[in-house]
Amino acid sequence: MEKDSKIYVAGHRGLVGSAIWNNLREKGYTNLVGRTHSELDLMDGVAVREFFDQEQPEYVVLAAAHVGGIMANLKYRADFIYQNLQIQQNVIGESWRHGVKKLLFLGSTCIYPREAPQPIGETSLLTSPLEYTNEPYAIAKIAGMKMCESFNLQYGTNYIAVMPTNLYGPRDNFDLEKSHVMPAMIRKMHLARLLNEGDWQELRADLDCRPVEGIDGQASEADIEALLSRYGITRESLTLWGTGRPIREFLWSEDMADASVYCLEHIDFDDVRGIDPEVRNCHINIGSGKEVTIGQLAELVKATVGYCGELRWDASKPDGTMRKLTDVSKLHGLGWRHRMELEDGVPALYRWYVESIHNA
Repeated sequence: MEKDSKIYVAGHRGLVGSAIWNNLREKGYTNLVGRTHSELDLMDGVAVREFFDQEQPEYVVLAAAHVGGIMANLKYRADFIYQNLQIQQNVIGESWRHGVKKLLFLGSTCIYPREAPQPIGETSLLTSPLEYTNEPYAIAKIAGMKMCESFNLQYGTNYIAVMPTNLYGPRDNFDLEKSHVMPAMIRKMHLARLLNEGDWQELRADLDCRPVEGIDGQASEADIEALLSRYGITRESLTLWGTGRPIREFLWSEDMADASVYCLEHIDFDDVRGIDPEVRNCHINIGSGKEVTIGQLAELVKATVGYCGELRWDASKPDGTMRKLTDVSKLHGLGWRHRMELEDGVPALYRWYVESIHNA
């Protein structure tokens, strides 16, 4: 890529997209194009085609997606498969019609089977059943990845698919109903500490910044306590979903962005397709290759936030996949490794979260 190549980052305001945008800027790329959802609805095929007609991007990063944690995946199953399929169909299709030189597709390691051998290599794809709680989202992401692979094989395009592990970092989603485990845990622990300490000024500031179920900091103390109790937060304790035993891998979003831009700059489809005549599994896992139990993560967050109340677990709620560690040997072989360790990343994200409330 040239420094003035036109690069469209779909989802440039999200956790991953914003980090990729900033990484490209820092590396000297000057011709970046982005649109907010209000400016361009990626589910609208006509609007997406008109956008590509007008902008004619040379490179595309497809980081836009409808995402969420276990609670959201269970409750909004149709939204997760329908919206993601629509977004991918439109952006990948128009990239092909407009002769985009290279496309980077952002997937997720939830594409892998629930009982995949650990650590999970790229070859585990489609070898056994998926985890039920996020099956619709996983199927949509598999479809997007296979679209890229199939366009490459039939039309000679250069579309690369990367599968990031669980991500966290600046601009994360802290919605208590829809967020992933890391931001949800950080916010719950923060709110639990404020309630435990009786710090209503800061608690109200949090809810004013990010209302929950329509309740903001102007609500009565009784209404706020009733709301928080529905999410396991009381004056004395915090209850989290599951048993705390599942094992997860986490990657700082800015590391993910650096890996994504590295692949965009240095890796082509021919570098990952292999020599098997039945070409498959050309995607690249992106992760740290390190893991921690959810219980251990909770203790790290608790210490970071300074919460002194009781931590409880609700084993009646689903754990999801019990272990999910990516095999990142392909990525390492291609020349990239992560930098931010979890022990440094959790405090960094908590600082960002608190600052975002005060800067709102």
